[in-house]
Amino acid sequence: MELTSLTIHELSERLSRKEVSAVEVTKAFLGRIGEVDGKTRAYITVTAEAALEAAERADGMLARKDDVTPMTGIPVSVKDIFCTRGIRTTCASKILGNFIPPYDSTVVKKLKGSGAVLLGKTNMDEFAMGSSTENSAFFKTLNPWAPDRVPGGSSGGSAAAMAASECAASVGTDTGGSIRQPAACCGVVGLKPTYGRVSRFGMVAFASSLDQAGPFTRDVTDAAIMLKVMAGHDPLDSTSVNMEVPDYRSFLAAGCKGLKVGIPKEYFIEGMDPDVEKAVRDALDVLKGAGAELVPVSLPHTEYAVAVYYLVATAEASSNLARYDGVKYGLRVNEAGNLLDMYKKTRDSGFGGEVKRRIMLGTYSLSAGYYEAYYKKASQVRTLVRDDFSAAFKTCDVIATPTAPTAAFRLGEKIEDPLTMYLSDIFTISCNLAGIPGISVPCGLILGWKVDEGTVLRTAYAYEQATEWHKRRPAI
Repeated sequence: MELTSLTIHELSERLSRKEVSAVEVTKAFLGRIGEVDGKTRAYITVTAEAALEAAERADGMLARKDDVTPMTGIPVSVKDIFCTRGIRTTCASKILGNFIPPYDSTVVKKLKGSGAVLLGKTNMDEFAMGSSTENSAFFKTLNPWAPDRVPGGSSGGSAAAMAASECAASVGTDTGGSIRQPAACCGVVGLKPTYGRVSRFGMVAFASSLDQAGPFTRDVTDAAIMLKVMAGHDPLDSTSVNMEVPDYRSFLAAGCKGLKVGIPKEYFIEGMDPDVEKAVRDALDVLKGAGAELVPVSLPHTEYAVAVYYLVATAEASSNLARYDGVKYGLRVNEAGNLLDMYKKTRDSGFGGEVKRRIMLGTYSLSAGYYEAYYKKASQVRTLVRDDFSAAFKTCDVIATPTAPTAAFRLGEKIEDPLTMYLSDIFTISCNLAGIPGISVPCGLILGWKVDEGTVLRTAYAYEQATEWHKRRPAI
């Protein structure tokens, strides 16, 4: 079996037994990138030289048995939204096209500290605004399963790299479904932790009250390994949760016998692709066969979630992206008559169409005379969405839903219709509004209550062990 087809835990076992070196593993993945990335276009930047140096250090750690973790010597990629010291961080935007941070984000720092090897930075929708990775300022990423289809978004590069075996794991961000939806489109595992479980320090902000970092992996065991490394309190992030991080792998073997799995009636809606609905209902039967009890639940404010999200998220984006003005870093258009003219020309040429659209929507909703009618009202309904989940989890342990209403759609199919594109995240947005964890596995989405990733992973693992979906690979 090729090294690039192995999971984190399989590679870790081989590395610990000295059957292979970290340098050999890294070279195998770099070779795989060279072989297939022209077909997927998953990476914006590949850091081959730095990766081999990191692999040599990992081999030293393994030889000395010094601070070895399950991630030591494991090649990973990160979405190009995480600051990486000495490596450009673009957010797939022209306005940050040549930005090289002087520090690592906390997530990257934790991965490096665990001995992981950074292969490079993956493509994304510009500033994480999109559901198809067609909004990248540089190029579109293609789905490894079908190159005429999108890989999902905004973390489409990470999902595609994972599906095409161009890394052993990847890290994305999820503001309204940007880990879970591309994971579903590309047939991999994508985990969005509880808001605050993973530090946002050094992760370029889109919507600060919604953004959360999480892993893409080949299976649920790997997701548990990655979350253990990434999670934890960070004093540099004021929203970071100060709670002990458990060994998430210890939850997996418990199975789902006796667990109550909530089935929300609002998530099986008119207009859903019949094949998607059948696949999800088949998955529910698998959970039932494994001993779970399926119980009906209601999340009555689901119908307002998309509207609420696109007011809260755009308002926060308008505020966060105000810093890109050509003064301190990033693009500056110098052909300007005065300072205000420079601001306008820099932002006009630096931002893409979708980013401009969301900045304008957010600025409007925060403007005098409209704040209470739009942003304030959306914030109040957001509380009702969260309360829906709080009530539902009093009668069930986890909630199972579709991840997206359709399978991966064709490139260009929705790019000219923003509203239809926004509806691609209809099943994932509520999770972010409530700040709860969720995992997408082939096939379906499992949600849990706050800081209860263990039960979410346990349920997903039970489903995974009863199916073969996670073993399938695209013929690329």
